[in-house]
Amino acid sequence: HFCVLQDLTRDIYDIYAEYEHEEDEDQFPVSPCRLLSPTKHFILNINVGGTVYRLPYRLAARYPKSRIGSLGHVHDHSRKLDLCDDYIVHSNEFFFDRDPKIFHFIYVFYRTGVLWIKDELCPRNFLEEINYWGVRIRNSNRCCRICFEERQDELNEQLKIQTQLMKEVDMEENDALFLGMVFGPTRRRMWNLMEKPFSSITAKLMAVASSMFVLISLVAMTLNTVDEMQYKPSGRFYGESVETLCIAFFTLEYVLRLVSTPELTRFGRSVLNTVDLVAILPHYLQMVLEQFDDQDFHLHSGDIETVGRVGKLGQVLRIMRLMRIFRILKLARHSTGLRAFGFTLRQCYQQVGCLLLFIGMGIFMFSAMVYTVEHDVYNTNFTSIPQAWWWAAASISTVGYGDMFPETNLGRLFAFGCISFGIILNGMPISILYNKFSDYYTKLKSHEYAAVTKARGKLHFSRRAAKRFAECCDDTAPKGGVCQH
Repeated sequence: HFCVLQDLTRDIYDIYAEYEHEEDEDQFPVSPCRLLSPTKHFILNINVGGTVYRLPYRLAARYPKSRIGSLGHVHDHSRKLDLCDDYIVHSNEFFFDRDPKIFHFIYVFYRTGVLWIKDELCPRNFLEEINYWGVRIRNSNRCCRICFEERQDELNEQLKIQTQLMKEVDMEENDALFLGMVFGPTRRRMWNLMEKPFSSITAKLMAVASSMFVLISLVAMTLNTVDEMQYKPSGRFYGESVETLCIAFFTLEYVLRLVSTPELTRFGRSVLNTVDLVAILPHYLQMVLEQFDDQDFHLHSGDIETVGRVGKLGQVLRIMRLMRIFRILKLARHSTGLRAFGFTLRQCYQQVGCLLLFIGMGIFMFSAMVYTVEHDVYNTNFTSIPQAWWWAAASISTVGYGDMFPETNLGRLFAFGCISFGIILNGMPISILYNKFSDYYTKLKSHEYAAVTKARGKLHFSRRAAKRFAECCDDTAPKGGVCQH
């Protein structure tokens, strides 16, 4: 009896573990002589949630490790109550407070020996019920088992994604972490100001200002490359002054977050904080490197090695200026769409990796084929396979710049195959990525709205302004009269 109860309390969600130690004695373990005993005429009256099932004991006895199968050979009243919720002796009726809809499949299993599974059943609920009755998932047919395992894996994946989505919108910090810290209350207010835009009107304005400075910085950086916009008062561009002001704001924003954070480890692991650091670091590196980039040193130095070293320094400066474009990623902190896009790429990295792999294979294959038939043509651009890579990449992406094209009939045939392969290849993952992005965006927006509404409440600026205006009118109105406008 103890072994039966212990077997009924096994892990129910690891549906693959039970296949490793299958025992043939689970089915028909009882000898024929025992089946011919007087108990074979017993009828078990099983009341499950108000629905009564009549099951001959000889059918239940074929599975003695199950809960129903162990009822017939247990004679102690207290032990029977351990296996069921209630028991009436004179009617031999066992009561179970369980789901009668799922027990119908258990009842069919005892009569037919096959556990049927319907698609509309919840996998986790079904596993809990059959584990209670002591029936194993391996007693089902192979077709039902495969479908059930697929739905179980899909459910586990959805639960995993759900947890990760909740972490995406989990902007809450445990307020208890600020207790006992140096300037704890001040750091908590500062943290709410920088990280919780819906905690107050000031925090919301701070978030709006952060987004505006990002846009202003990008516009200034773009206009700096236009000759007509490059005015030079005091030897500096107007755009450079605006960009310096934006960098000063970004630096202040990052320092305030760093000073007020209750967990430095979590702060350092945050992707958004890394983006903030990458957005401001190139500007300061550029300022340091510009101190060594002396134009007069270029003109008067006769050391060829020194000139080459300074030339490399100029290339590093250009790279630093190029890295400034990454500050546009700061918008992801306040944009649900960008966060959903990044989350989609993280979740679909296998599909994206396969797409890039297939594109690379196609480029290598078709570039080699076209080079083989085109390299002998007079004045051809296909002088080598690396030269043909650009043509293959432009063709397989269906862009086709036209700067390189095959001139032989066989080369054109290969080009048609490359373009067709690109159309088929690019069309496969687009629908998957779009559907996942749309699903993740909807869930992320829903979780974000629920978290904001629950934790911080909604900021209705128009309602608050109307309320303040009404209070102002009440304060300025004369007693016993109405407000005069």
